[in-house]
Amino acid sequence: MAKILSQEEIDALLTTVSASESDPVGESVDDDKLRSIVAYDFKHPNRVSKDQIRTLENMHDNFAGHYGSSLSTILRTIVDVDLVSVDQITYSEFIMSLVTPSCTYTFAPPPMDAVCLIDFNPTLTFSFIDRMFGGNGKILETERELTGIERSVMSRLANRLYSDLEKAWESIVEIDIEPRSFETNPQFIQIVPPGETVVVVSFQIKLFQSTGPLTVCYPYVSLEPIVTKLSGQNWIDATKKKNLESDRAINLENLQETKTDVCALLLRSHLKMEDFMSLKVGDIIPFERKINSPIDIYVGNRLKYSARPGLSGKKKAFQVMDIYEEIVEEY
Repeated sequence: MAKILSQEEIDALLTTVSASESDPVGESVDDDKLRSIVAYDFKHPNRVSKDQIRTLENMHDNFAGHYGSSLSTILRTIVDVDLVSVDQITYSEFIMSLVTPSCTYTFAPPPMDAVCLIDFNPTLTFSFIDRMFGGNGKILETERELTGIERSVMSRLANRLYSDLEKAWESIVEIDIEPRSFETNPQFIQIVPPGETVVVVSFQIKLFQSTGPLTVCYPYVSLEPIVTKLSGQNWIDATKKKNLESDRAINLENLQETKTDVCALLLRSHLKMEDFMSLKVGDIIPFERKINSPIDIYVGNRLKYSARPGLSGKKKAFQVMDIYEEIVEEY
């Protein structure tokens, strides 16, 4: 027969359970303080992994350095271009973050099968234009669309951006950017559906006292065919290969200007010192080599070619007949 607990025994048991549960609660609170919790939105999943985002960050960080140098050359002053962030959001959220009127360009970067977008902040745009026309890049508080001449000036900066962007991408995939359109109202640009995921690369550009953002937007559908190439290891391997090719080109260019001695050895003989000291004009020294035998050509002090002696015009010359692939001897 089951034992029935008294009221005092029930109260003692509840007190013991409450005391034992108090410590784990305290520990869980401490764990929550040490651990950062990030909410995950299942409606907008992250389609680009953290490793791929880091590769995009490294690539566009290199682009920022090149484009900063290009702007400094065009504007004849120091321009700083810094990478701020690489985020993945929906296209509608990105469009809502742009101001109107804007200076926005669309372009197609084959083999990426989609249209991408570049946006210059208006404050930054008018600072560029002021500097290009001889000003000091002062901040202009104005809200208007660009004139035809101003658009021509900005198209030059946009074309240079395309060129530097192609160089930044070449370590991952070679792209050939095709400019598409210019827009002043971002709401009219529909390169992908509003709910589509896009990767937004944000830069901060500083010119004198003027500072403004530059934004590059890649739809995920454009990155999807090459997303496997955006791994960190692939980026490292491509960078190493690029460095090796660059070093080889530099070495070849340096070697083209290297000066060295080229010597044609017609004959060779061994004489005793006594015979050498007794030589007189008219003496004949015999050699074992025939007159029609090839001669040895030395580059520096290394035997490199086999040649036939002759004349080129009125100058003595030789015609290379064979190349020694391995070093045979030195003189």
